[in-house]
This record gives sequence, C-alpha cells and structure tokens, in this order.
Amino acid sequence: MVDLKVKIGNLEFKNPVMAASGTCGFAEELADFYDVSELGAIFLKGTTLRNRAGNDYPRMAETPSGMLNAVGLQNKGADYFIETIYPRIKDIDTHLIVNVNGSTIDEYIELTEKINELGKIPAIELNISCPNVKEGGMAFGISCPSAEAVVREVRKVYDKTLIVKLSPNVTDIAEIARAVEGQGADSVSLVNTFLGMAIDSEKRTPLLSTITGGLSGPAIKPIALRMVWQVARAVKIPVIGIGGIMNTQDAIEFMLAGATAIQVGTAIFKDPFTPLKIIQGIQEYLNRHGFDSVSGIIINKLQM
Repeated sequence: MVDLKVKIGNLEFKNPVMAASGTCGFAEELADFYDVSELGAIFLKGTTLRNRAGNDYPRMAETPSGMLNAVGLQNKGADYFIETIYPRIKDIDTHLIVNVNGSTIDEYIELTEKINELGKIPAIELNISCPNVKEGGMAFGISCPSAEAVVREVRKVYDKTLIVKLSPNVTDIAEIARAVEGQGADSVSLVNTFLGMAIDSEKRTPLLSTITGGLSGPAIKPIALRMVWQVARAVKIPVIGIGGIMNTQDAIEFMLAGATAIQVGTAIFKDPFTPLKIIQGIQEYLNRHGFDSVSGIIINKLQM
C-alpha cells in the first residue's frame, strides 16, 4: 500500500480525495451507500447564519457534459446545524469541513465564531464564490480588496484551518489567490462553478428560475485544470482542485497540475461510489509508476 496522506495547514488527511460541498449533503446522505470515513474529507453543504429557503424552482438543469444549478444555498441555518445535525455526524472518522457563506462580512464573522466552537470541525471552507445567490457570495470573491477584507476579518476570529473557495468568474484567479494567502488563508480550493445559462427553445424561457446558475461537470474541467495550475504556481499554500473530476485520470491530472488534494462533486450525482473508485485508482497509479507516496506526483508537478 502506498502512502496517500496529505497535509493542508496543520491538518493531515488520510487521502487526497474529498467530497465537494453541495453534492453530499451533511455526510449522512452518502453514508447510505458506504462508510464515508474512507474519504479524505467531506465538505458539508453550504451553511449560512440563518435559515435560507433557496431559489424558486426550477433550479437545476442538465446541459451537455454538465449541469447548471441555482439552489441558492438552501439550508436551515447555523443553529439548526449545530443543535441537530452536528451531534449526529461529529463522530464520523474523517475530517468534516463546513462550507461557510454570508451576505455581509459581519455574517461571515458571526457564523465562523459559532463553527469555531465545534470541537469535531477542524476546518472551514470560506465560500466567497457562489454564483447563484443574489447578494454576498461571489461578490466577495471577484476583486482583491473584497476578498482580502472578508478573509482578514474571518482570520481574526478563526484559529483552525482556513480554506478559501475561489470563483473562476474573474479576470485573474491567481491574483485573488495571492490576495487571500496574504490575509492568512491556509489553503485555497478552486474552482467553484462557472456562471452559465440554458434556454428551452420551444417554450422560449430559461430553464432556471434565476435565469443564470452555476455550471459544473466535465465541461468545465479543462478550464478548472488550467486555473489550478496557474494558482499552484502563484501561491505557497496548498491548492485543492475542483472542477469536472469524474475519474482517477482527472484526479491525477489535477495533482500533476499542483493540487495537493481534489474534491469530487457532480460525479457523485451520477455514481456515489466515484470517490472510492478514485482512491483505489490513485493507489494503482502510484504503484504502477513506482511512487511510494502521493506526494511524489504533487512535488513533481508540471513545470511549464
């Protein structure tokens, strides 16, 4: 068996394969299929300070080689998570990471302070990149000053591993990554979904109630891969690669591009077992190429 352990901040992960936020609920949904403790980490569904109903239906649409979603961060709020969900999942034997969202910096701060008190949550993923909410979210992730401001204030109240999720809907994602690194981010995860839309030509109406939504799936992989490579060369902190990872080959490509770990998202909707297959596939790849640890392919990332 090869060594699959990776480190992000002060955290050690048993392997680099993680379930992306918004695709695995609060871990219990995947637990119906297999032992989720086999995953390197689970990024829990986007959480906000207060209850959010989300956007009106329809809010999901299939597209060629992908899907659009405009769920709008539907969740029951931080207190419900802390009082009802957290006690049920806290003893799962893998890292549980809360995806933190806000409409204002004060909301990010208050929510982070609440999550910081949870002993079994060793990290947060600060989401400054959501493209399907009407305020906040992506607005903080599309300029250096706003990204710096929210990360700086959250870092003041959070003493565990801080992962910042970046938006691809920017001119220079490496510049944003350097900005949040400078304000104390321990890692960056990228990319979130791309802003897109779909139209029913027969009904002559958009397929989503919000008109636009976030595009994910295989269609975005080449662009996400390029952005991960750019950011990995621009920052010293670990990069978590996301975007159209459907199989082992995709995961390996992201790690060769500089990602320390990867998140599997849309593929879980097609096959919930995809993360486990990728873990096994990475082991086989490393054995086949003579590596004794996964760090070998990350350290020897492409030099172009």
